Amino acid sequence: MSATVEETHGTRSRFLNRVPDGFGAFFGTIGLLCALLSLSPALRRILRHVVRFLDLIVVPVSANLAYAVFLFLFAAALGTRKKVAWWMVVTYLALLIVDDLLDIAVGDYWIGVSSMALAVAAMAVLIAARREFYAASRPGALWHALVVLGLGMLAAVLLGWALVALFPGSLPRGQWLDWAAKQVFGGLFSARQFDGRPPRPLYFLLGLFGAVALLNAAATLFRSQRMTAALHGDEEPRIRALLGAYGRSDSLGYFATRRDKAVVFAPNGRAGVTYRVEAGVCLASGDPVGDPAAWTPAIDAWLAVAGRYGWQPAVMGASEAGATAYARSGLSALQLGDEAILHVAQFDLDGRDMRVTRQAVNRVKRAGATTLIRRHSALSEDEMRTIIDRADRWRDTETERGFSMALDRLGDPADGDCLLVEAFDEQGELIALLSFVPWGRDGISLDLMRRDRAAPNGVMEFMVAELCAAAPGLGVRRISLNFAVFRSAFEEGGRIGAGPVLKVWRKLLLFFSRWWQLEALYRSNVKYGPEWYPRFLCYQDAGSLARVSLASGIAEGFVSVPSLRTLWGNGHPKGGVTAPATTEGLPPIESLGLDAVEEELPGVPVERLPEQVRVRHAKLDRLRAAGTDPYPVGIRLRTHTVAQLKAAHPGHPPGARTTEPATLAGRVMLVRDLGGVVFAVLRDWSGDIQLMLTRDESGAEVLDSFTSQVDFGDHVLVTGEPGASRTGELSLVVRSWQLTGKCLRPLPDKRKGLADPEARVRRRYLDLVASPEARDVVRARSSAVQALRQGLLDRGYLEVETPMLQQIHGGANARPFRTHINAYDLDLYLRIAPELYLKRLCVGGMEKVFEMGRTFRNEGVSYKHNPEFTMLEAYQAFADYDVMLDLTRELIQTAATAAYGSAVAHKADADGKLVAHDISGTWPVKTMYGAISEALGEEVDADTEEHVLRRLCDRAKVPHRPEDTRGDVVLEMYERLVEERTKLPTFYKDFPTDVSPLTRQHRKDPRLAERWDLVAFGTELGTAYSELTDPVEQRRRLTAQSLLAAGGDPEAMELDNDFLDALEYAMPPTGGLGIGVDRLVMFLTGLTIRETLPFPLVRRG
Repeated sequence: MSATVEETHGTRSRFLNRVPDGFGAFFGTIGLLCALLSLSPALRRILRHVVRFLDLIVVPVSANLAYAVFLFLFAAALGTRKKVAWWMVVTYLALLIVDDLLDIAVGDYWIGVSSMALAVAAMAVLIAARREFYAASRPGALWHALVVLGLGMLAAVLLGWALVALFPGSLPRGQWLDWAAKQVFGGLFSARQFDGRPPRPLYFLLGLFGAVALLNAAATLFRSQRMTAALHGDEEPRIRALLGAYGRSDSLGYFATRRDKAVVFAPNGRAGVTYRVEAGVCLASGDPVGDPAAWTPAIDAWLAVAGRYGWQPAVMGASEAGATAYARSGLSALQLGDEAILHVAQFDLDGRDMRVTRQAVNRVKRAGATTLIRRHSALSEDEMRTIIDRADRWRDTETERGFSMALDRLGDPADGDCLLVEAFDEQGELIALLSFVPWGRDGISLDLMRRDRAAPNGVMEFMVAELCAAAPGLGVRRISLNFAVFRSAFEEGGRIGAGPVLKVWRKLLLFFSRWWQLEALYRSNVKYGPEWYPRFLCYQDAGSLARVSLASGIAEGFVSVPSLRTLWGNGHPKGGVTAPATTEGLPPIESLGLDAVEEELPGVPVERLPEQVRVRHAKLDRLRAAGTDPYPVGIRLRTHTVAQLKAAHPGHPPGARTTEPATLAGRVMLVRDLGGVVFAVLRDWSGDIQLMLTRDESGAEVLDSFTSQVDFGDHVLVTGEPGASRTGELSLVVRSWQLTGKCLRPLPDKRKGLADPEARVRRRYLDLVASPEARDVVRARSSAVQALRQGLLDRGYLEVETPMLQQIHGGANARPFRTHINAYDLDLYLRIAPELYLKRLCVGGMEKVFEMGRTFRNEGVSYKHNPEFTMLEAYQAFADYDVMLDLTRELIQTAATAAYGSAVAHKADADGKLVAHDISGTWPVKTMYGAISEALGEEVDADTEEHVLRRLCDRAKVPHRPEDTRGDVVLEMYERLVEERTKLPTFYKDFPTDVSPLTRQHRKDPRLAERWDLVAFGTELGTAYSELTDPVEQRRRLTAQSLLAAGGDPEAMELDNDFLDALEYAMPPTGGLGIGVDRLVMFLTGLTIRETLPFPLVRRG
């Protein structure tokens, strides 16, 4: 029932809210009809019955252009919810009802009843919607309108009298004044008959004079309130305080401190909208100032002010975030252009795109120009007066332009943080200047740009380049330059293939650029290679766009509208509303806590957090209020780990106590409060132990503080004596404790941990907290990796680090990741293998060398592939692939022993249970062709022809492509028939040469390469070569690879001439091996690569 009432009330409210627009549309339609009738006699004949009906039943319709204009003004007044317009309609309807009653009284029932029914219905609707007409008119607007009407009519009558005196026609002299008055007033006050008539044009002219007087009076009556835009009282300090706390988000924020703007704040004082009224438009600039969470209340307060005075709300220069906020409050948004922003770290004059700018900068440098960059506060009064004088002298317009992106003042002591860039010629004479306002803590926004006409071309580019060079020392990271209106039209309209509409639009903008420098603003910005950020124009309805555009042009200084006030001179008071909204009732600035706001690291409001998190935050606040630091430093060291304490106390009888004190530290994983006894589980990296607190042994204060302050997941430091509980479990009887880290979010389920595998990967830290198995995997990985490294070090290998950023991708056939270094304007690759750099070291004489580090390949992601992985590569002089085979087996067996105590690897069985497999001893070694022959049941070797191999592939359902080489076909057969089916570790050797471009030819059969792959459980674990040391043959192979790369093969290696040059200095016979460390850990643990990596790459959630 209540829901139905609410729905009915909402429907009624929506209907009443539309009443002003409905009446405005009606009178606007009647006005349009009158305008059309005045222009077309034929239309008057066609619509005479409709006009007659409207005249009798609704409102008068006249074929009069002046009357049409009056109705348009009246409709606009109704649409803007003017209260005076409401009174006029109500008064008219009341008079119409009285007239209808008179018609009924004399017997004219049909017309009287019909007209009165419509009038009464309209009156009822207007009375019901009276609160929707809230816009106030100017003070004394009615009296001013009457004065304007009286003076206008008087002037019209006198002017008409003079015209009749000049052109009397046949009208007698004594009737001139009466006839003129009758025509001006439209016969309203006189029915006198005249004895002659003047020329016909005087009828039109005198009627026009009266209409103009009436229209002036109507315009005076319905005109919107003017406003004297200025900041009052503590408004500017409030704006500056909000900018200090939240100014980083909007580069135009500081321009809110202009003193020819007004401001309205949100009720909580944490945000405000600055604006100015022009042409009846309440024009806001940029985003609201202050806390984004308070933007919506501030916008609503601004809209309420605009509605109260009948102003059309609009916003100029809002960012995407600001436009979104305005749209939430009912405004529409239109992209106006883009703002050019330079990120100092990325600005570089090198490169082809910056050639024109670089040449301009160098030209000015050669002319002997220098710059001086300093804050405004560093200038003396005389220096600032000189700057102001030069800025005024070099201005190329009569008035200062700018509203949304200009401060319109220089030398104000409050602007000491503004930045000034001065350019001087060779003689030390000032020739140009730039002034920037602050943008948060690390940005500046262009305010003023001036140059002497005699300054060399390129001086502005020179100053911007010098500023970017000096910016890091000034703490500046971002520079906002000019705003390019309709940038996309200039940028895309000139391209080949641009549509006809875009081309016409661009030509139109180029035409207007002759006066308003639209294209010049775009060209002056694009030369710096900035990032473009959209800026929006926000408006209430499409019908107001023309008016909003005019107001924007006036505010920005592009349009000058004459007025009597301008003609009277600046000394005449402007008048109008002075303070539509005040700061009365707002919280004091000091109470807003703006000094504590960290805009760089915005936090989530506590009220939006889950309930359990809110409870922990409240406990955190209570701890701090009580003087407890929940995140202390400098705490005393623990005396034991949990494992050490357990080892030192292997067993105690139930209830036993020791006198040896111990201090432990860890995370509380469980708390059970049994009244006078509390049991808790403490976990550190080495294991878990039970804590016991009793009122008798620990003390009431320790027990109560622990139960009231400690939550599941908190880090604590506890001191007590080891003992045993009544059940005989080893426990630490706590005598004192200290909170070392408050956990603000609840941990996963105490028993199940993180059940979702995806959650375990994305939140590995929680998996490690909750799951002992996850910690075991990390231990096993660490032990295995350390064993690999130590095994090589013990054999005399030297560990090195080679570049991860490489100019040429080589060392393996794989798709690389690409990146770019701004300092050198150079494209780079993340390495796909360290091989070619390690071989350079072998040329240099390092006989045993290895590297274990990260490698990157932009390939698929699966249970055994991760885009970044750990690779071990080792090279030994005077060795071959057989030597590296034995070394590889020994290293892996040693790693398994380090991880699990014996040479075992694990693999899940059909039920998902991990089963240990013995990998000690020697491992099988098979040739690749021999293994393929076993899988096919048919002999294949290096002599088998390609078409036979393809036929065998088809029979075994091995996919192959027509463009594949013979080696590719063989390799596909090997991967499908051999590698995928291998169980325990097996070496497969002697691969085709054409799929091993870095491997030495087999010493017995040159069609084969001395290479082996180590495979276990269907996964390749490592590979080794007898390295190719012949520089001529190596160049031939890599050249072939580079041709494949040039042909579009993304995995083919590029030609590394530096490596080939090094190889020509002679490299000794060398054996090389590569082991995938992540796959090795997978092999040992029986887990997937995502489970063995602490932080695998996952898709963004």
